[in-house]
Amino acid sequence: MMATEGPILASIVARLPDPKLNLAAYGVAFSIALIVEAPIMMILSASTALVQDHHSYVKLRNFTFSISLALTVSMGLVSLPLIFYPLAINLVGLPLEVVNLSYWAILFLLPWPGAIGYRRFYQGLLIRSHRTRLITVGTVIRLLTMTLVSFSLFKSGLLSGASVASASLSSGILVEAIASRLMVRSTLKELNLKHPSTTLLNYPAIAKFYFPLALTSFLALGSQPLITFFVGHSREALSSLAVLPVVYSLVFLFRSQGLALQEVVVALAGKNWEGYHSLSLFTKRLALITSAGLMLIAFTPLQVFWFQRISNLSTDLSELAVKATQILFLAPALAVFLSFLRGLLVKVRHTQDITWASLLELIIILGTLLINIFILDLVGTVSAALAVLAGRASSWFYLWYKVRQNKLSS
Repeated sequence: MMATEGPILASIVARLPDPKLNLAAYGVAFSIALIVEAPIMMILSASTALVQDHHSYVKLRNFTFSISLALTVSMGLVSLPLIFYPLAINLVGLPLEVVNLSYWAILFLLPWPGAIGYRRFYQGLLIRSHRTRLITVGTVIRLLTMTLVSFSLFKSGLLSGASVASASLSSGILVEAIASRLMVRSTLKELNLKHPSTTLLNYPAIAKFYFPLALTSFLALGSQPLITFFVGHSREALSSLAVLPVVYSLVFLFRSQGLALQEVVVALAGKNWEGYHSLSLFTKRLALITSAGLMLIAFTPLQVFWFQRISNLSTDLSELAVKATQILFLAPALAVFLSFLRGLLVKVRHTQDITWASLLELIIILGTLLINIFILDLVGTVSAALAVLAGRASSWFYLWYKVRQNKLSS
């Protein structure tokens, strides 16, 4: 359900004035928000794996809140005009009109990193206590809030399309974060009743476990601004920047089905891997279903319905979006397999292998972009899609090799 917010917001932006400029600006602002929030993304896995009693809860909560505060300050620094404008104009090479729209969109995303960390920490506790239905409730609340805010701003005409999307995202995540805290109360009461573990969790142990995961997220999400930078210097740059948020939101709609699998594997694999084979079978089926769903849109007349009617793209932008989506049809399956393999490695605390896989992915993406844009002179959207697919495939192969090498299922 969370993945539906991307297509909803993209379709709203496309129906407001200057859709091409605002879609490009929204994509730039969101890619910056993603890289800032990256270090806190894996706190969901950490709270699922590490919180066993009240003591470990307090330690990880303090750790989480400290990082969230630091990221919020970082987001504020990035939004300073003296920093943002030189980066966007001189480094990325964006047109001034896109830069202005992106700047205001980033201001509305200031609460984003802190709210993400707060929400994901408490969601990890819900997963650990097998109250995953409450996470679904929180997602529904988030979507309803986001939809209500976006529709209200759309009708008011007070903000640009990029700012409407950013303000709606921030509103939804803030409300969901508050809801997650309220829903975890019974879980916290249970933690208070548990006897402390014989090995008390401390901050050095948390850091040793978490920083490889944080670096993994940073490397994985760091590809977004990297792609934005290179696409900004590619052929048909503005059109490509406008199309990328639409393509990403569609691919994420199917790719997101596997995102929670990592925490599911951590929680259900079992001490002696008794849950491995059931999880492996489920993973294969989910990978097949998600990629088949994306193929149904990418390679059938549904592509016209989605990109031109739902997303409201012009014919030329729709053609760019279709090409990129067709290239990325395997991305949902790769995301499912990656989540499964990461879950196995988190289970045994081999988090450094996940970091190396993400570094390899980023290197492959960078190399592919350099070749596609500066040597082959491909259109930006095609270059980005090929780079993402190559990077994800290399990451999957590395993790698959590490899991086989460590015989984690035996």
